[in-house]
Amino acid sequence: MQRSRSLGFTLIETLVAMFILALGVVGAAATQVSSARLRAQAALESEAVQLAASLGARMRVNAHQMALPDGANPYLNFDYDAAGGEPAAPPLHCFGSADCDPAGIAAFDLYDTARIVHGAFPGGRIAVCRDDGSATSDWTCAGGSGAPVVVKLGWRAPVRAGEAAPEAKPFVTMVVAG
Repeated sequence: MQRSRSLGFTLIETLVAMFILALGVVGAAATQVSSARLRAQAALESEAVQLAASLGARMRVNAHQMALPDGANPYLNFDYDAAGGEPAAPPLHCFGSADCDPAGIAAFDLYDTARIVHGAFPGGRIAVCRDDGSATSDWTCAGGSGAPVVVKLGWRAPVRAGEAAPEAKPFVTMVVAG
């Protein structure tokens, strides 16, 4: 008696092929998730650079306030952390034909910047100071009156449920004057 030989895949071969296919699908999904995370981070970094450049331009335009000594310059005393809540509104919104003096314009510039940080960056923080780059802490500014004016902007990285939110770290540090 002659036995017929089966022509086809065995159960083991089929399971191995399905396992390899499943690994490929899981790898592709992980790549997509990682790509989406990196795309979101890049978008935040791009927006941070634009905001820092915008604030730097506003500071340069308001030369009267920038000429004040460091202790009296409202721009150099700016340190806003969104974890503390929404920013306080300025006394006057300096748009269009509003009658604003240089101090009012500076107050509005800082409010508008803080409002954007609060709304656009998760747990965002922004600081403007003189920094020569020798500070040991991320948010600490080291530099005397001759050091360049920098804008430091950062945000808290997203965390999984149950994890403590880390402190905001500056992702963008841009020299805007000096």
